Amino acid sequence: MRVLVVNWQDRENPQSGGAEIHLHEIFERLAGRGHSVTMLCGGWPGAPRRAELGGIDVHRTGVRQTFALRAWGYYRRHLAGRPFDVLVEDINKMPLFTPLWGARRVVACVPHLFGGTAFQELSPPLAAAVWLSERPIPFVYRDTPFEAISESTADDLVGRGIARDHVRVIYPGASCEHYTPDPAQRSPTPAFAYLGRLKKYKGVDLVIRAFGRVDDPRAVLEVAGEGDFRPALERLVRSLDLTARVKFLGFVSESEKLALLRRAWATVFASPKEGWGLTNIEASACGTPVVASNSPGIRESVRHGETGFLVPHGDLDAMAAALRRLSGDPALVASLGERGRRFAASFTWDRAADDTAAHLQQVAQTGG
Repeated sequence: MRVLVVNWQDRENPQSGGAEIHLHEIFERLAGRGHSVTMLCGGWPGAPRRAELGGIDVHRTGVRQTFALRAWGYYRRHLAGRPFDVLVEDINKMPLFTPLWGARRVVACVPHLFGGTAFQELSPPLAAAVWLSERPIPFVYRDTPFEAISESTADDLVGRGIARDHVRVIYPGASCEHYTPDPAQRSPTPAFAYLGRLKKYKGVDLVIRAFGRVDDPRAVLEVAGEGDFRPALERLVRSLDLTARVKFLGFVSESEKLALLRRAWATVFASPKEGWGLTNIEASACGTPVVASNSPGIRESVRHGETGFLVPHGDLDAMAAALRRLSGDPALVASLGERGRRFAASFTWDRAADDTAAHLQQVAQTGG
């Protein structure tokens, strides 16, 4: 099978995140099985125009701000003449409307759509542009098969007018062979962690405010990640007199991330909407409970009372109560962690690649 993947960026891009991990984990596996995989994506200043990543032939054009303007032209000049069986567009950030490009078969892969939440993260003009760009999806992609990474994303698509029988849910995997428990690394005193981008939309301020209501002086919160909301979060920590208990780690390496997941008594996540909670699954794979908002996408990566606790989004008292409960009960932390490990083991990248390959082959052969 010959596949063209179109995404805003590849996994080497400094701005890459969960969507890029998802695509590369799956399509590098397909390339390893003998499928021909090409990727068209944006670059960054100084990036090579061509690269080979895990068997994927990567073509880069433009940068983050210009990729949408340059993608179709590059496709027409350099790729349209190739006999691809299917074009896979990852609708991440803003749609590129590839059904209008003239490709033989198109599949739309959707991590999640912003909708009104764009106004919580972006400047009003950019948020309006994102919101408006999503409005034509039910019309432009009317006859396009979709892959959604969660039932929440599938429900969102259906709510926008996409036929449910056009949407297949394929859950992402988790690298459970890498993310493993190590009880010896667990912190001897209560330690909580947030891992992710420091963006307003992610709700890290809610995590900090809830943690501030945990009256255990031994407890600490470690915040791993970077983003333009960090200065505001640091000011919030100072205003709450939490500088001795909240630590900003900045960007962490993969080994540092693993150590953080292993030593934490729980990870904490308060986003109002996600496509999926990959970090939650990685924490569970490490035997670490998760406290998270009961939000679309996130709720599917946490089993309430079994692998952690779900709380109403924005309910600081409920989140603080969950953190206090864990900080006072290390046996509960261990019990939730054991069940979380079993839960995470059900999500594998090999299974996700199998399901994706089967779907793409069906589309290539029958069109749906």
